[in-house]
Amino acid sequence: MKKYSQERKDMILQLVATGKPVSETSREYGIAEQTIYKWKKNNSPVAGSSLTPAQIKQMEKEMTRLRQENEILKKAMAIFKK
Repeated sequence: MKKYSQERKDMILQLVATGKPVSETSREYGIAEQTIYKWKKNNSPVAGSSLTPAQIKQMEKEMTRLRQENEILKKAMAIFKK
């Protein structure tokens, strides 16, 4: 599985956003159409929000980490109170 840099993804998405067909872009850069559509979906704002699915996923991950930290700190405070 190939890993593409964010710069390359952004460049491809910019081409598609300016009206270049995905099929043509796919052939020209050797990237599967399915991959370009996936990037497009993950970088499009969610309805009613200015956040993309990738940003939402990152925020959820950070929120989970912060909740875990919070629980650890609560347990530590309970120990120090005794």
